[in-house]
Amino acid sequence: MLRLHEIAEADHRILNPFTEEKLLLLGEVSRVGPGTRILDLACGKGEMLCRWAVEFGSTGHGVDLSEVFLAAAHERAAELDVAGKVSFEQGDAGRYRAPGRFDVVACLGATWIGDGLTGTIELMRSSAADDGLLLIGEPYWTDEPPEAAYAALGFAPDDFASLTGTLDRFEAAGLELVEMVLADPDSWDRYVASQWWTVREWLKANPTHPDVPAMREFADASRRSYLAYNRRYLGWGVFALRQSGSPAAASTP
Repeated sequence: MLRLHEIAEADHRILNPFTEEKLLLLGEVSRVGPGTRILDLACGKGEMLCRWAVEFGSTGHGVDLSEVFLAAAHERAAELDVAGKVSFEQGDAGRYRAPGRFDVVACLGATWIGDGLTGTIELMRSSAADDGLLLIGEPYWTDEPPEAAYAALGFAPDDFASLTGTLDRFEAAGLELVEMVLADPDSWDRYVASQWWTVREWLKANPTHPDVPAMREFADASRRSYLAYNRRYLGWGVFALRQSGSPAAASTP
């Protein structure tokens, strides 16, 4: 599955249904500033760390399984002249143990690293400073889907909750929701639909590649499930969370 995403998202910088504007807005509402130290688990191509280093003066470290995505992250850091502010390493983010504590710990769209939301929260807590901010990118149900949607989308009903149900899950884990930035239909379209073009061009350029059947199936299933169910029933957002009762200062001067 990782290989399919490396191909389908080859032209993406942000590997989630977020626009550049929303990514920068997330940094603003998270009070990221000079000196803010960020750990990004399953960082993908490192766009968040790189852009926030440019815009807000933060520093950060990213961990990801994909050597393809990390190569793009290193290139982006060099392109934006922030290689001295951000670093990346290849590895399983679910097994990563940070040598220190970070002001912000992020996991955007990859709570599978902890076998779900609850396990991922515990992983993130272990790397967060006492008053640290957790940024969790997570899908949520915008309406109750029909039974056929679960199989088409590849999710079980309890994998995600409604927005209020997601809040309940955060509070049960001892976290307070302090901010959020949600994707909208247009940012979902740009993330998903643009992959179809990328895959088509890849298939044209690689007609004998062994991944061709899997990529055709991936694109066909993506089109149908997205138009039939994803766009109507599945939302996505990044939720800014603090340990209940902790002080509110994401930035370190």
